[in-house]
Amino acid sequence: MERSIQWLILISLAMSFHCRADLVQVIAKVKPAVVGIGTHTPTNRPQNVLRGTGFVIGDGSYVVTNAHVLPDMLNDELLEEMAVFIGSGKEAKVRQADIVATSQRYDLAVLKLKGPPLPALTLAHDEFLPDGSAIAFTGFPIGAVLGLYPVTHRGIIASITPTIVPVPSAGQISIKMLKSLRNPYLVYQLDATAYPGNSGSAMYDQHTGHVVGIINKVFVQETKEAVIAKPSGITYAIPVKYLRQILKEHDISI
Repeated sequence: MERSIQWLILISLAMSFHCRADLVQVIAKVKPAVVGIGTHTPTNRPQNVLRGTGFVIGDGSYVVTNAHVLPDMLNDELLEEMAVFIGSGKEAKVRQADIVATSQRYDLAVLKLKGPPLPALTLAHDEFLPDGSAIAFTGFPIGAVLGLYPVTHRGIIASITPTIVPVPSAGQISIKMLKSLRNPYLVYQLDATAYPGNSGSAMYDQHTGHVVGIINKVFVQETKEAVIAKPSGITYAIPVKYLRQILKEHDISI
């Protein structure tokens, strides 16, 4: 009996080590495709402003992020332009980019990079992953303060839930919620905590590195938790199937 227990412990430890080794290798492949999203203004100080995270897909020239990460407008007088920050720390470089697709409904945006292609991530299939699936996401939490250093969080898919929840009274329904009520869609709820700056991060399968969703720290949370005085630490992600829809609608081939 004791020998059987010892074997079970050894097998469990071996499996745990294998999973950690898998994740180490996956993160090493993911990080080169993770970029910062912001603006570059050569006539201003600071010149570079980091607004969120993005990730590269397709042929290495397209970048995905959240629509709310993008600036409402660029200051042409100051020569302000969209920027993608590649690399990390003081070695980071600025690349120009154009906005080629946005979706306010799914809070997603696609940018087209100028210059040579970057390493790209693979999008997973459209099917939802079941609850309990192991995921991770890499981005720049509080990057505006902590700098352009990619950070990885891991967890599981806790639930698949609609973008809105009922409220006790009509007076608590915002315009955003009213629009969503007409046509809600499903999102992932996670047990891993994202922070400001993580918006737009790729959420990927811990074992394959394939992108299954896009972290959303603001848009979904404001809709689902509008009646909460102090929003919770729950993190949501937009399923990759909606990104595929946007790419198809805008004839973006990856």
